[in-house]
Amino acid sequence: MPAKDIFHNAVKLGLEKEGWIITNYSLHLDFGEVEIYINLGAEKLITALSAGEKIAVEEKSFISNSPISEFHKALGQFINYQTVLNQKEPERELYLAVPKTTYEDFFKLKLIQLVIKNQQIKLIIYHPEKDKIEQWIK
Repeated sequence: MPAKDIFHNAVKLGLEKEGWIITNYSLHLDFGEVEIYINLGAEKLITALSAGEKIAVEEKSFISNSPISEFHKALGQFINYQTVLNQKEPERELYLAVPKTTYEDFFKLKLIQLVIKNQQIKLIIYHPEKDKIEQWIK
């Protein structure tokens, strides 16, 4: 099982504060000879006719000296995870969770915004010190 991100608990607690039920602390998806581990699986029960909303969340800390290298890695993981989720659990939406400061400093760059848009990456912006979800971007 892969290591959890440094801010794993902040994202988990932030989701729980918003009413999400964490169903998997490491969502395991087996795809033939490849095993995928997404950091969190969660459900939010909706009291309407809908059966509920399901998400998978890959959180990243972006604490290294090279945010572009971390972004390249995160992007590759996201594309692989999305591909497998579409096959195995198409009802589950995948999100990339990034710290608020990273979003404000790095994710506002034109290239990063274009990649996010072209790859249709859904984002969760979290505040690691407050264990709080700041923003959802679909």
